[in-house]
Amino acid sequence: MSNYKIAWRNLWRNKRRTLITVASVFFAIFFALIMRSLQLGTYDHMFRNAIESYTGYLQIQHEDFWDNKIVDNTFSYTPELDQAIMSLENVTGTVPRFESFALASSGALTKGVLVMGVDPEKESLLSDIRGKLVKYKLNDNNIEALKNSEIPQETKKNLEIFRGNSYSSNSSLAIDFNIPDKDSSSILEIFRKYASFRNGYIKSGEPGVLIGDKLALYLKAGIGDTIVLLGQGYHGTTAAGKYRINGIVKLPAPDLDNKIVYLPYDVCQELYDAPGMLTSLAISIRENGDKKINSMIPEIRSKLDPQLKVMGWQEMNKLMINQMDADSKSGMIMIFILYLVIAFGVFGTVLMMTAERRREFGVLVAIGMQKSKLATVVTLEMILMGILGIASGIIAALPVIFYGYSHPIRFHGEMAKMYEDYGMEAIMPFLLPDMYILWQAIVVAIIVLIALVYPLRKITKMQVVDSLKA
Repeated sequence: MSNYKIAWRNLWRNKRRTLITVASVFFAIFFALIMRSLQLGTYDHMFRNAIESYTGYLQIQHEDFWDNKIVDNTFSYTPELDQAIMSLENVTGTVPRFESFALASSGALTKGVLVMGVDPEKESLLSDIRGKLVKYKLNDNNIEALKNSEIPQETKKNLEIFRGNSYSSNSSLAIDFNIPDKDSSSILEIFRKYASFRNGYIKSGEPGVLIGDKLALYLKAGIGDTIVLLGQGYHGTTAAGKYRINGIVKLPAPDLDNKIVYLPYDVCQELYDAPGMLTSLAISIRENGDKKINSMIPEIRSKLDPQLKVMGWQEMNKLMINQMDADSKSGMIMIFILYLVIAFGVFGTVLMMTAERRREFGVLVAIGMQKSKLATVVTLEMILMGILGIASGIIAALPVIFYGYSHPIRFHGEMAKMYEDYGMEAIMPFLLPDMYILWQAIVVAIIVLIALVYPLRKITKMQVVDSLKA
């Protein structure tokens, strides 16, 4: 009989012992995957928010603009520059922007804001601000109307929790209120009836603006109200303008949502007295992997004037990356502690298994089985139990990861406020399966193999007579 068959039959000769060992490996890989997926998913969400809401993957700027963001550090936007960038293979479009600071005033309230001049149509290639227009608003009147409607009691209970919230999509509303798919169409229809928000958009050449939802709350301004912008224009001129609020956007990055004002970029150029000038030209690309982006940077640079430079998303988000690296290291310490607990758990199980089988090992060697063959069989047993534990742990973790990705953990109350104070959305999504699953499996497999050293040493050093007396 082959060693594999002997090892497999030995596993199920004592099911309780096998299940205990497999369970220790199962919980090890399960919790390691959940913890790592949650950690990496949170990082990925933050990076995507920063990239898709603001910086993009690649930008062309004046060489001094990133370090000194003043209107004087702009560059001329010409058709030749646009054509040169569009001729590159991986480029799908260019997105012109004019960015500056201003004081925004509405009534008696004033706040410093980020003024972003954009192309209303081309911006959809990058941040898609049209898709972030507020569709539902849960103000006091809307909540009272919803409470008197035919929505389920469970949904009504959640209305107080989310009072004051705004939503830019059906999916985010359905996730917050935990609306089941089978009832989503009827419940969302009620929300559309009582809590829909009439929004507008901006057009090139027209003096209208979009403002962030949190900024609108601070300024107590709504659709149709007037906002006054005051700042410093090109070469020290005064920039002042009065604009109608056409729409309100809900951005996933709270810090940006709290200060953003969007204008058509030609209107913005007029405001800052800088016709034909841009502060940045964002580049929309097809493949956005780091390797591809790094290979494109020198290619784009070769087509630019000396006073211009190209920046990748990593360079533009250095502070966030450094913060995430520091957090990742602390996360790795937590993972290490988890592995340590896992290692002791697995080793304890193996220790118990070896002690229970001491007499069995002695009998087998006494009747003629070589110690090397016995060690091989025990090794195969541990490998099979490790495979069973790792495979079952991965299979059990996958549904949790997929559910956590589509239904991310959302914080409310004080916890949500703490996240927003740090400029982060109060949400923790999971990361879809990636290479981290393989690495966690390898680490747990190494722990199992290290734990195997103890029974193998016991077998090689075993005194048959002493074992038979055990």
